[in-house]
Amino acid sequence: MHLPSCLLACVVVLSLLTPAPARADLAPFNGVGITFGHIHLSVKDIEVHKRFWTDVMGGTFVTNGPLQMIQFPGAYIILTQREYSGPPDGSVLNHFGFVYKDLPATLAKWKAMGADARQGGNPNQGYVWGPDGINIEYYGDPAIPVPVKMDHTHSFVPDINACKDWYQKVLGGVPGQRPRVSGPGWNEVVHFPGMTVTFAGSQGGATLAPTNGRSLDHMGFEVKDLDAYAKRLDALGIKLDAGPRQIPNTQIKSAYLTDPWGTRVELTQNLAPASKK
Repeated sequence: MHLPSCLLACVVVLSLLTPAPARADLAPFNGVGITFGHIHLSVKDIEVHKRFWTDVMGGTFVTNGPLQMIQFPGAYIILTQREYSGPPDGSVLNHFGFVYKDLPATLAKWKAMGADARQGGNPNQGYVWGPDGINIEYYGDPAIPVPVKMDHTHSFVPDINACKDWYQKVLGGVPGQRPRVSGPGWNEVVHFPGMTVTFAGSQGGATLAPTNGRSLDHMGFEVKDLDAYAKRLDALGIKLDAGPRQIPNTQIKSAYLTDPWGTRVELTQNLAPASKK
């Protein structure tokens, strides 16, 4: 039996990537020593966000030194209380998504809580709005081994193929496609352990606002050896916005770069709390 090329590509990707673990640790590294790490939010009130991400979305609050984080299987959300210039809407990184094992039960819980959840044309998909304009896509998949996990980020860019090439070259992702949950067709993506980075064309080919300073400030990737990876990027001609440094009162090293379309990217080492390793 011969599979269509798009389905064959999906099979190849699944064989290359290790799925997110059924516990809080980050997914295993890919071939260049990268795995997805976190989403970083700038928020007005950390306590409001802690309640939203734990009570509504199903995460667990943890800390790593001064960092306040919400853990989900294979990824973290980091919360920093500070002013921001605007919500994600209007910036290149528009939203990120979760998948739930029992979506009907989750939707019933959200309705009882009064959460702002709106289903799309597909009853298995929709969006829920969090504090500070954070927009989260959700869908259901009874096959996942955990109640909830982070699934994807979604950016709007003027050149999808160039984005896919950059994330493959710089971070070792695997370019491909995934079926759209909200309608027919396929999304253009780059797969990483623990997360899929999704790209769609921006309206009129516009370049949208950068993420730095928005409430959804950046996304992060965990690196096996950050100092060595910084040298690898330098050899590729990729300049860091800020080179590796130690975050005070933690074992975490951190560096920053910005992709050519304005998404700020943090690279970390030792992000997961020591007790979870």
